[in-house]
Amino acid sequence: MAERKAHIFNIQKYNMYDGPGVRTLVFFKGCPLRCLWCSNPEGQLRQPQVLLKQDRCIDCGDCVPVCPVGIHRLLPGSKKHEINQKIECIGCGKCEAACKQGALAITGGLQTISQLLEVIEEDRPFYEMSGGGVTLGGGEVLMQPKAAASLLMSCKQRGINTAIETCGYARPEVIKSVAEFTDLFLFDIKHMNSERHRELTGVRNELILSNVQWLLENRFNVRIRVPVLRGVNDGETELAQLIDFLRPYLGLKNFKGVDILPYHKMGVNKYRQLGWDYPIEGPVELNTADLERIESYFKLNNFPVSVIQH
Repeated sequence: MAERKAHIFNIQKYNMYDGPGVRTLVFFKGCPLRCLWCSNPEGQLRQPQVLLKQDRCIDCGDCVPVCPVGIHRLLPGSKKHEINQKIECIGCGKCEAACKQGALAITGGLQTISQLLEVIEEDRPFYEMSGGGVTLGGGEVLMQPKAAASLLMSCKQRGINTAIETCGYARPEVIKSVAEFTDLFLFDIKHMNSERHRELTGVRNELILSNVQWLLENRFNVRIRVPVLRGVNDGETELAQLIDFLRPYLGLKNFKGVDILPYHKMGVNKYRQLGWDYPIEGPVELNTADLERIESYFKLNNFPVSVIQH
């Protein structure tokens, strides 16, 4: 039987933000949401994609003849290099190898569970020293539930702590299929108003809220993560709605508190490299006073809370 594989677009070592201790973060490709502030747009689609660093491209055309599906071309007249993102990349990497300027990169590809475990095991001493482990993120890991469950189960069999970073938009049976192998869910709640949630992410939030309730009520460890943007979900009304929703779980040992994730612009350049327009308009960054206000609001309501700044 062929070994199970996962669509992966990055593996980040020595991560200190996504779960306890030193962690290896495995990024699964594909996501059902289209958050306006997405910092990993290269993780939205399942298939491989071509990233172009315009400042390095000299329009030499070396990538054009080697691409078997015709993604690259030089425009007639100007001879400027263009990538047709409507053509699906097969991830062969030939264009990346042909580019002497380092202007091209292929993001995403299939890896076996064994290959992922080999990378994860490299840092076992750091996990044991710090109480760390592996975190599966994305994109959205729950879009590949069988591969996720296989990797999580293998990690648990090896005594490695496991966590999932998730938007929570998945069928209940998917959540249940990975829960028994997951030591901690880092669970995003982006907005409590379902219609506003749809405007911001492309989907409504009823399924998400139902899933997080099931996890909390069934004693699985959950830490809530709140991506916060000025004028979007940082107001007292939005924060009060979230606190009211979470208050019934405040006394549970498996409710591990709240992380505030302030908006940042780390994804902006990736949009350019993909040839996509960046969807956020206007100043949505939070200053120190904003973050202190939000943090204090949770503390006044007796919630364990941290501000996570990358």
